[in-house]
Amino acid sequence: MRRDAIFYQIFKRFPTLFFILIDIPLEQAQGYRFESVEVKEPNFRIDGVFLPPDNATSKTVFFVEVQFQKDQSLYHRFFSELFLYLYRSQARYNDWQGALIFPNRGLEPDDATTHRALLSSDQVQCLYLNELDRANEPSMERSLFRLMVEPQEQLVQQAKSLIARARQGDSANLSAAEIIDIVATIAVYKFVNLDRAEVEAMLGLTLEQTRVYQEAKEEGREEGREEGRLEAKFEMIPMLLEMGLTVQQVAEKLNLEVAVVQQATFSDP
Repeated sequence: MRRDAIFYQIFKRFPTLFFILIDIPLEQAQGYRFESVEVKEPNFRIDGVFLPPDNATSKTVFFVEVQFQKDQSLYHRFFSELFLYLYRSQARYNDWQGALIFPNRGLEPDDATTHRALLSSDQVQCLYLNELDRANEPSMERSLFRLMVEPQEQLVQQAKSLIARARQGDSANLSAAEIIDIVATIAVYKFVNLDRAEVEAMLGLTLEQTRVYQEAKEEGREEGREEGRLEAKFEMIPMLLEMGLTVQQVAEKLNLEVAVVQQATFSDP
């Protein structure tokens, strides 16, 4: 399970959560969008970038990396991609900030010598989810991030608590429906071996009303439609071959790989 995928999904849908996490006033976060950006170098793609709106006065770009596995090259990769992107986009931005999010300190790279100046600067934050507001009652938003690293035996209790707080209007930044949606998303990701009814029973929710369920349902519909389209193409292969088309021509006409057409031909009774 790739928990960083949860972050990217949530940041895409609720970008203000990132700015709450790094203590940036929300008035400075208006209009930001979360994107993946390409850098014109081989194998350089940055999956977590918050881009300011085109009409913003301050053109600060935010880079975020969520790391749930040990990666000794993390700092080299993160800062290399970051600065290369800024070099390629220097006319678009006038400042930057970076955030590295870990579940705990144990997953940081062992050697930070090369990047110590950057890591200790006010432009870079390292955040550890298991330490968020540990000494105090965390805010609703930070509690959502803590939920991602809670052991499964504690997650259900914490999730129910957050749902109850949401229904009481405990957040000034997110609606109750949005918070419940995020909790449901996290639960679905973390309890991947449970079916919908079991997750619903645990949380006391009806998942059909949540966005994560609707998106999964639509994804299932699209997969079904794609399977139907592919099956129709397979049915056309023998007919096109009988008409005298070559395997190459059939592949081009149906937008299939030649190997796929050949396999379908050989397996046809």
